[in-house]
Amino acid sequence: MLGSLGKLVERQIKKAQAEGQMDGLEGEGQPLPDRSSEAQTDPALAAGHRIMAQAGVLPEEFSIKKELEVARKTYASQTDPDDRKATMRLIAELEMRYNMARDARRAFMR
Repeated sequence: MLGSLGKLVERQIKKAQAEGQMDGLEGEGQPLPDRSSEAQTDPALAAGHRIMAQAGVLPEEFSIKKELEVARKTYASQTDPDDRKATMRLIAELEMRYNMARDARRAFMR
């Protein structure tokens, strides 16, 4: 079954190429984006996240995760104990918010 499906897909791609429907697509001639982090993720969920990202609508956990990465880099570069303590407090708060947002999304998806 999968073999015949693959052949059907290949025929459709070749037909679209022959008709010029594959010309001028976004990203043409560029390497595919690295999505190795999605290898262990449900393909449907990963596709949903990509669609939301392209539309500019991401779950809150993604923006919190970016803030968390910045805060961790900041912490690593700080030398003043008071600054490090304040940044560690921020990291703890962001980790808590990230985990809450992730758990809420997972509960919603079930």
